[in-house]
Amino acid sequence: MTGTPPPYLPGHGLLAGRAAVVTAAAGAGIGGATARRLLEEGARVVISDAHARRLKESEAALAAEFGADRVAALPCDVTDETRVTALLDLAEERHGRLDIVVNNAGLGGTADLVDMTDDQWDKVLDVTLNGTFRCTRAALRRMRAAGAGGVIVNNASVIGWRAQKGQAHYAAAKAGVMALTRCAALEAAAYGVRVNAVSPSLAMHPHLVKVTTPELLEELTSREAFGRHAEPWEVANVIVFLASGYASYLTGEVLSVSSQHP
Repeated sequence: MTGTPPPYLPGHGLLAGRAAVVTAAAGAGIGGATARRLLEEGARVVISDAHARRLKESEAALAAEFGADRVAALPCDVTDETRVTALLDLAEERHGRLDIVVNNAGLGGTADLVDMTDDQWDKVLDVTLNGTFRCTRAALRRMRAAGAGGVIVNNASVIGWRAQKGQAHYAAAKAGVMALTRCAALEAAAYGVRVNAVSPSLAMHPHLVKVTTPELLEELTSREAFGRHAEPWEVANVIVFLASGYASYLTGEVLSVSSQHP
């Protein structure tokens, strides 16, 4: 029914035995939903976030539900190469392998271009685009050396395709993530690694409500074909699909989790 989310689907063991890393995975957004869905599908997971307290709470909750042996966490600022290296080191130390990396970290903001400062531009680009680059590069180096294939899924946005007032920096960063995904996929195919991206529009969570006006949320919701925002787990479901064997011949793609593909 339009406006009503579908039932939450149970796991089917699609990722049993796999080891995954998810950035910006604390809290109730897409990253947190993705970590949960990966665990429900049988994967072992390392989560990271720039917010250490929230990350610790998320780790404790997931470990209590899925087992401490399947969940680990490490604070990570994706603008810092040493922290990215430490994060992937932890995944290999705890789980003995690295099969899946979900680059979910991103930073938004609103400012008209004419008033935007260099610092506003640089911060959004450094987290959203450069952070995805750093994590992708680090993951690909390890996956190539291991010779066992692997999967990288990046979080883009429909705003990388369409224009929105006050979002020049974020739109440029997300369009860059899309292009990075396509180029990396062509290179990584030579050693059996797939690189894809999801492109959500409006996935509602508590933090978004705090930083977005009700008027803008209403406007964005009105653009959606189903007459509602996406649940974060609905985006996570698509990420799980891309990480699974069901997407074995899919690489270099950006899947729109929205009706707003241009």
